[in-house]
Amino acid sequence: MSVPSTFVVARPAFAAFAAMGVVWGCYAATLPDIKAMLGVDEAALGLLILGAPVAAVLAMLVAPATGVMLGRFALPLGCLAMVLAFALPGQASLAGGFMLAAFAVAMALCGAATGTLDVLMNARVAAMENARGHSLMNLCHAAYSLGYAVSALFSGALRGQGLPPGQVMLAAALIAGVLGVLSFEADGRIDGLAKPKGLGEAALGRVAVIGGAIVMIAFLSENAAESWSALHIEQTLGGSPTQGSFGPAAMALTMAVARLAGQSVIARVSPQRLLTGGAMLAAVGALVAAAAVNPAMAYAGFIVLGIGASVVAPTAFTLVGQLARPEARARAVARATLLGYFGYFFGPPLIGFIAAGFGLRAAFGAAAVALMAVVLLAPLMKR
Repeated sequence: MSVPSTFVVARPAFAAFAAMGVVWGCYAATLPDIKAMLGVDEAALGLLILGAPVAAVLAMLVAPATGVMLGRFALPLGCLAMVLAFALPGQASLAGGFMLAAFAVAMALCGAATGTLDVLMNARVAAMENARGHSLMNLCHAAYSLGYAVSALFSGALRGQGLPPGQVMLAAALIAGVLGVLSFEADGRIDGLAKPKGLGEAALGRVAVIGGAIVMIAFLSENAAESWSALHIEQTLGGSPTQGSFGPAAMALTMAVARLAGQSVIARVSPQRLLTGGAMLAAVGALVAAAAVNPAMAYAGFIVLGIGASVVAPTAFTLVGQLARPEARARAVARATLLGYFGYFFGPPLIGFIAAGFGLRAAFGAAAVALMAVVLLAPLMKR
């Protein structure tokens, strides 16, 4: 399949992934200002954002049923819900004395919307891949990273102009809304989300569990770096707000490029080698970031981490889609997404708690240790 035709086929999911990248990239780049607005430390901030993963997990449990209910409008309506949710956290200061509670509720809404959309996006891509016999997962995940990187840089520029977090996040939400419109397709139904009669949960197989565990580790490491890299550069290393915003942007942009390259590499390298090599390289990057003595060294670490982590989650998702039973494929991908996003959503709060007790250097070191577990799980996927 040619590059233009690949983009045409993947356009709805590509746009949805990009929209999600835009809102989360803005959130990560704006996090230092949000922390200052709330007047809390890392531990308290980690607690306030804990509602996002809890709501996401609950939403993911019913996401297959939600996808069936929304039918062909699943992706655009999922994007709309996410855009509306992400316009709220920066407005928490308007709640006055209830600011902290308002922020926690807003983050819970962000988590629920993101969790639902992510299940639907990955299930749609898996269906596209198996219908056409062509890998699309790396391309679509690259859209997330690209949207994240551009949004982080854009948000950093707005922060540099002195704009408050509410205005910065609202601008990103509007951009994500435009991308959400592009996720519409004439027939966007996601087949296989409904539970077939007589098909128990055991039919999903262990592949969904093992794949989900690998995705969980990958998302824990990459989202922890994306969410806390700005704080690491600004607070640990004394960088400016612009330098801090460049941390998540550099990693996300690297992941976008690496995932676009991975679109062709996956056809030449065995998935097991791709998973193992990517995890080991990402672990090295996390250790470099942890040991950084200046922003430049931290950027190098995040770039290496991004190159390695970029291929881990998409490759695991592709394997789940390939190895699951056809009648349970969409639900298997949904299950792997649910397990994987324990890392995506619980990673930042966990890093926050570790950082509060031992510092951000120790937190990134812990992410490196977690990545090495993929080396043990990858052979299980092959079997």
